[in-house]
Amino acid sequence: MRLLQKNLCMIAMSLAMASAGHAAPLVEPTLHIRPQASGAGRVALTLDACGGQTDSRILSALVDNKIPATIFVTGIWLKRNAAAVEIMRAHPDLFELENHGGHHIPAVDTPRKIYGIRSAGSPDAGLAEVESGAAALAGTGEPAPKWFRGATAEYSPSAIAMIRKLGFKVAGFSINGDGGSLLGAKETARRIAAAKDGDVIISHINQPTHAAGEGVVQGLLALKAKGLTFVRLDDAEGMGNNGTTE
Repeated sequence: MRLLQKNLCMIAMSLAMASAGHAAPLVEPTLHIRPQASGAGRVALTLDACGGQTDSRILSALVDNKIPATIFVTGIWLKRNAAAVEIMRAHPDLFELENHGGHHIPAVDTPRKIYGIRSAGSPDAGLAEVESGAAALAGTGEPAPKWFRGATAEYSPSAIAMIRKLGFKVAGFSINGDGGSLLGAKETARRIAAAKDGDVIISHINQPTHAAGEGVVQGLLALKAKGLTFVRLDDAEGMGNNGTTE
């Protein structure tokens, strides 16, 4: 009996390893906007609102300095941050709200963890994450989203195909500004201030207690001082790889 149990355990482990080995590798798509023909250049600022609260340092700086941004919101964040949503809706020239999923679940249709977050794990669960995010935005009266960015910004190729079939473009990036909001203010500011014509910046607007938020503001003001123009994704032609935009 013990030999049988041992053999069964070994078979189960082999099957699990084979399944993991055959899972498609994940991709982290890049995204650029078409460079400007003249002038100092332009960049697209994208900010993820995954959950939690709102970093008023960033939101206030965007409003005060008239810096446009594309905000990727989850259904979770929308429920908790009505006041911030109202501020954004009061400035439609600055903010566009896009789909970050219903529950901040990675758009990966095989079971695994990415940065400690459990993936959707199946095609049906991935579909539900994307559609529930769009439904949450619709519930606030916002226009239908055109872009989707999944939690962790990593995807299985088949999930990208599913998202595109739903009519969404998948928002990659070219500059990771705040390292998931885990970087310090100095490094965050340095990364963002280094953006050039055509770059798409990703950072976070949902961590008001993190030092990275201060760096986001510093970096954006440095870009503005250089004369770069900020645009929302809907106001520029986005060019992504891995089948994310074409």
